Amino acid sequence: MGSQMTRPLTVVDLFCGVGGLSAGFSRDARFRIVAAVELSKDAAAAYRANHPGVKMYQEDIRGLSAAKVKRDLGISPIDILMGGPPCQSYSSRGKRSCHDPRGQLVAEYLRLLSEFQPRLFLFENVKGLVAVEQGRFFRHVCARFESLGYRVRHRLLNAADYGVPQVRKRVFVVGTKPGCLFRFPQPTHSGRGDGTAGLPPHLTVADAIGDLPAIASGESSDEYATGPQNEYQAKMRARSTRLMDHKSPCHESKLLALIASLPDGGSARELADVPDWINKDTRSFRDTYCRLWWGRPCTTITSHFGMPSSSRCIHPKAARALTTREAARIQSFPDDYVFVGPRASRNLQIGNAVPPLLAAALASAVAEHFDLAALRGKILGPS
Repeated sequence: MGSQMTRPLTVVDLFCGVGGLSAGFSRDARFRIVAAVELSKDAAAAYRANHPGVKMYQEDIRGLSAAKVKRDLGISPIDILMGGPPCQSYSSRGKRSCHDPRGQLVAEYLRLLSEFQPRLFLFENVKGLVAVEQGRFFRHVCARFESLGYRVRHRLLNAADYGVPQVRKRVFVVGTKPGCLFRFPQPTHSGRGDGTAGLPPHLTVADAIGDLPAIASGESSDEYATGPQNEYQAKMRARSTRLMDHKSPCHESKLLALIASLPDGGSARELADVPDWINKDTRSFRDTYCRLWWGRPCTTITSHFGMPSSSRCIHPKAARALTTREAARIQSFPDDYVFVGPRASRNLQIGNAVPPLLAAALASAVAEHFDLAALRGKILGPS
């Protein structure tokens, strides 16, 4: 089916961060990102660098109104509202409390949804949101969406199923005005590995970063180790000739000695003699002080991927944690994507983002929804 739309769909991106969702949607000419909202100075600066044509509101969302945005842009109505309020309150490592001030930002999303009244909204969050208060909070949020006149569907999507070399599961809620019911995108990759699903297997860490130099702790490089070894690497490198942000964290000697003893996918807790300082580390969760697997997808990239004490983030072969660029690659950000600020801030921008390739799959499904609705005469009239 050819496109039935007579104009690009206008999009506002709330809690946009560095722009993972926008990066996926802006690849499709059927969308036009017109405004984005982000409180963090560094993330907002990075968003501007990567999306220079978008009006950025670098401010507290609680002081923003849809009337102001529409007045500034001279656009009404907005077709799509998208975004994910900060997720720390609902993560598997958090307390999963909707009473955390960050959790209350969901109410701000609902407020702006009510004010904008877009034709479609996309809401993203960690899978832990569904479990808050035994599911009561999530059901309440969906009921609020429905009370605003939307038909609501939600699904837990794994980024690895859409060509991202990372097992990253997030809940997505899509609401549409009465008419066509939204259909989530079909997976393009399979984790079964036996070919029976008829899809290519999940991409691995090797698929993602095998062309990058395996630098040591404290080292950096701005040159590729090899040419692109596969389609994914070629896609990431399409507009780049030199590396950015490929600098290793500096690790202390006792951590380097520990890392050197770990095999592919190995954990410090599997060693015959577990160091006392690990047993005493109160930050130690199940997947800390662990190597990634070279031949498997990466585990979920978090905002602390440079700290082996916080997540499974040790390079499968080198004696160090992942670099900023390696994590960006695993999140499916292209190599020319700019991150701003000190290392901790850039890592936060990457760890909190929606992978652009997953966002692109959602964008295609959204465009197909509007095409079908336009064909049926339900949503888009003459521009």
